[in-house]
Amino acid sequence: MVTLLAPLGVRLAPYARRLRPRYPRPGRTGWRRWMPSWRQWLGVVSMTIGLTGLFLAIAYAATDIPKDLNAYATQQDNVYFWSDGTPMARTGWVQRQAMPLKDIPGDVRWAVLAAENESFYGDPGVSFKGLTRALWRTVGQGETQGGSTITQQYVKNVYLNQDQTVSRKFTEAMIALKLDNRMSKDEILEGYLNTSWFGRGTYGIQRAAQAYYGKDVGELNASQAAFLASLLKGAGLYDPTLSAANHHRAVKRWNWILDRMVKIGKLSPAERAGYRTFPEPLKQNPLYDTGQQSDYLVELASQYAKNAGHLSDRQFDLGGYQIYTTFDRKREAALDDEVEKARKKARQTHPDAAATAHYGVASLATDGRILAVYGGPDHRKQGYNESNAGTIPAGSAFLPFVYAAGLEHGVARRRDAPREKVTPQSLYDGDDGVPVSTPEGPYWDRGGKKVTAHNDDRKSWGRVTLREALAKSVNTPFMQLGMDTGLDKVKQTAQAAGLLSSSFGPQVPALSLGSSTPSAIRMASGYATFAAAGQHVEPYSVRRVTRNGSTVRLDLPDARRAVSAAVAGEVTQALADSFRSAHPDAAPAAAAVSGKAGTVADDTAAWYVGTAHTVSTAVVVYRMDLAKSLEPLPLKGLAGTAADSVPYDIWAGAMGPLR
Repeated sequence: MVTLLAPLGVRLAPYARRLRPRYPRPGRTGWRRWMPSWRQWLGVVSMTIGLTGLFLAIAYAATDIPKDLNAYATQQDNVYFWSDGTPMARTGWVQRQAMPLKDIPGDVRWAVLAAENESFYGDPGVSFKGLTRALWRTVGQGETQGGSTITQQYVKNVYLNQDQTVSRKFTEAMIALKLDNRMSKDEILEGYLNTSWFGRGTYGIQRAAQAYYGKDVGELNASQAAFLASLLKGAGLYDPTLSAANHHRAVKRWNWILDRMVKIGKLSPAERAGYRTFPEPLKQNPLYDTGQQSDYLVELASQYAKNAGHLSDRQFDLGGYQIYTTFDRKREAALDDEVEKARKKARQTHPDAAATAHYGVASLATDGRILAVYGGPDHRKQGYNESNAGTIPAGSAFLPFVYAAGLEHGVARRRDAPREKVTPQSLYDGDDGVPVSTPEGPYWDRGGKKVTAHNDDRKSWGRVTLREALAKSVNTPFMQLGMDTGLDKVKQTAQAAGLLSSSFGPQVPALSLGSSTPSAIRMASGYATFAAAGQHVEPYSVRRVTRNGSTVRLDLPDARRAVSAAVAGEVTQALADSFRSAHPDAAPAAAAVSGKAGTVADDTAAWYVGTAHTVSTAVVVYRMDLAKSLEPLPLKGLAGTAADSVPYDIWAGAMGPLR
C-alpha cells in the first residue's frame, strides 16, 4: 500500500507546500506578511464546508424518527360514567380533539401560517437562517430564540421535550428534515394544528375554538383565527382576559397577523378592512363551565381512582382513563332537587341565615357504594364539599353507636368487676341533669365541677329502657352507658362501623353525646353498617377503571365485621321505632325503614340519618361563614322544627318512596 501511494505523495507534495503557511510571508510587507494567501483561505473554507457536509450527512443518516410520541402530545380527557354506564363528565389538564385538515377552514390555516411560517409549503422543513440565529443566541447569550418552522415545532410537540438546548435544537432539525421527506405538508400541518398548546388547558385548534369562542373551528372567521394564531406565541402572554398588558399585546399581534395575511395574498384588503374590532374571547373556558354537582362527584371519584388504582397525579393527568363510578344518576337528581327546594325555602323564610347555610347529604348502599352526594351550590365558587366535610358535631345522631357498643361489649360499673351484659330492656335514668358516674364516683371536669347530662328541652323521662331511650332520643342514659361501657369501646365501635378516627376529640363523657365530627358520607356509612347486619364496607365511589381498553387494577374494599348481627339487628329495630314514633304515616307498616334525628348543643346543626332497605342517607344542615372561619353558627330556625324538620324532608325526598 505504501509503495502504491508513494508516487501520489510525490505529486501532491508541491501543492501541500504551497498550503503550508510560511510566516512572515516572503515578498510581502506590513500586515500582509502575516495574512494567509487566498489559496490557504480557499483550502480552509473548502475543508470546513466538506467536513460540515460530511457531518450533516452522517447525522441525517443516523437520526431516526422516534416511534413513541411525546406523552403530552397524546394526552386526553378522562371520562367519568354514571353507574348505569352513561357518560357523566369529562375532565383533564389537557383538552384535545383531533380535527382533519379538511374540516379546518382555509382562513384558520393561513392565519397560523402567516403568524408562524408563511413559507411552509415551499421550505424543506427547516429554516437554516432561523436555526442559525437560534443557535447563535443559545451559544452566545445563553438563551434560545424562535426561528423554527412549523415542521420543527410539530417535531418538538410530538417527539421531543421543551428543553431549550443546542442538542435538542439540532435533533429537532434532523428529524424535521426526515419528516418532511416522509409526510406531506398537509399531514404535517394537520398534526401541528392538533397538537399545539393554546392555553386554557387546551391542545389543538378545535378545543381552542371552543375554549375561547364557544364554537367549533369550522365556524371561525379570519379575525378570530388571527387571535387564536397569536396564542401560539405564548398563551400566557396573549390571552387578553389575564391582564391589561396581555390585552394590549394580543390586539397588536392580531393586527399584525391580519396584515401579514393580506401581504401573502390570503386575505383581501376589503376583507381586512372589515376586521377593525378585536374579537374579544369569552371570559372563561366554557368547557370547564359546569357548576353542577358532577364537579363534586368527579372530585370524589378521581381521588378514589388514584388511591385505589395506585396512580400518581402525573399518570392520571395524562388522561385516557374511563372511570366507572358508583353514582346513581336518578338518586343524584332527586337529592339535588330536594336540597334546592330547601335552599329556595330558606331564602324566602330566613334570608339572612340562608346566605351562610350548608346542606351536607350523602346516600350509600349497604355494600359501601356511594350512590349520591350533595357537595354544595357550585363547585367553581365553593370547592368545599359539604357532604365530605368533617367539621360538624354528630350530636344525638351519634347515640346508636353508643347503644351498639354497650350491647356488644357489656358494661363495667365497678372497678375490677367482670363485665355485665346489657340488653335493649336494661333500665337507665332518663332524668335531666343526672350526674355522670364512674366506678369511683361522680365524674369531675377540669374545672372541679360534676359533669351532668341533659336532654333536649331539659325534659326528664324517669327510668327508661335503652331501646326506648334511643327511639325517643333521650340523651342522659347514653352518656352514662358510654361511661359504663368505656369510652374507648364506644370509639372503637364507631370506628369499626365507619367513622374516622380523625373525627374524634378527647375521650370525655361528651363523646357519647356526639362531640365527634363525622362527614355526611361517614354517618351514612355508619348507619349502613347496622342495616347490613353488622358488616361494614368502606365507602367507595369507583367500581371499575380502564385505560385504552385495558383494565386498571383497583384495591376495592372488603366487608368486615363491625358488630355482631344480633347487635346490629337490635340497633336497627330501635331506629325503626324512632322513625315510626316521629313519622307514623310516612311509610307502610311492612317497609324496612329506620332513622333518627340528631340535634347539636347550641343549635348549630341538625341531622337526619336513616336507612330504607339497602340504602342509607345522612343529611346535616348547618351554618358557617366560610369567608371567616369553619366555626359553626346558630341555625336561627334554618332547620325548621321537630314537627317540620328540614333535614328529614330532604332525607324523605331523597329516599322516597318509602315502601
